Amino acid sequence: MPELPEVEITRRGLAAHLIGLTVADAVVRHVGLRWPIPKNLPKLLRGKTIRALGRRGKYLLVEFEHGTLILHLGMSGSLRLLPAGTPPEKHDHFDLALDDGMLVRLRDPRRFGAVLWHGGEVHTHPLLAALGPEPLEGDFNMSYLYRSTRGRNISVKQLIMDSRVVVGVGNIYANEALFRAGIRPQLAAGKLSLPRCAKLVDEIRATLTEAIEKGGSSLRDFVNAAGQPGYFQQHYWVYGRGGEPCRRCGAPVKQIRQGQRSSFYCASCQK
Repeated sequence: MPELPEVEITRRGLAAHLIGLTVADAVVRHVGLRWPIPKNLPKLLRGKTIRALGRRGKYLLVEFEHGTLILHLGMSGSLRLLPAGTPPEKHDHFDLALDDGMLVRLRDPRRFGAVLWHGGEVHTHPLLAALGPEPLEGDFNMSYLYRSTRGRNISVKQLIMDSRVVVGVGNIYANEALFRAGIRPQLAAGKLSLPRCAKLVDEIRATLTEAIEKGGSSLRDFVNAAGQPGYFQQHYWVYGRGGEPCRRCGAPVKQIRQGQRSSFYCASCQK
């Protein structure tokens, strides 16, 4: 599933090509994504100019004067910038055609993505209103994380994957950040000391930043707006390496299940 780095890479790749352009048309080929695409969306968007392209967690926000187009890539989706007239393929469900002869196309084989419209202040939308802070911004800090962990018996990995606590830290990057911080994924969040919270905040930021710099992770379907895969997966410390030697100490990487997700850690390096 595309996580924060992949969504941010998509945003950056599209921003230079979208901002200031006018929508020539919006083409809906399949309304049945995770939520139905609004039937009046083409009418709402035709002739309107894109003012900004933002991101909140894993949601892309295409901002217009009269509202915001909310996009989510789901489990396997991608957004591609293509020449107008490029024939659609089986899983190409939505196009945003631009007045410069290009289009943005949503491809989503599993149909867990979203194309939604919000006419008011976008951060009041039900999908966004309860989200926690952005991990790369200043309000996600050691004091905040420490307060968020007090009295919590949930595992630290599950806590940092909770979008109400902090947005965008999916399974891959939670595993990697916890390894870098030297913290076992199954440790109860309430047992984290303030210094360990500070270390974890630093490593979440460092992991996400490095992933963005390396183009994200392309494990299955992810490609950026130009159709290029990322290569951060070549630098994983533990994710997907169950049974293999730890790259730091040589001990075998362990694999367990937590909340229907696989967790990977080194019992020697993480306490």
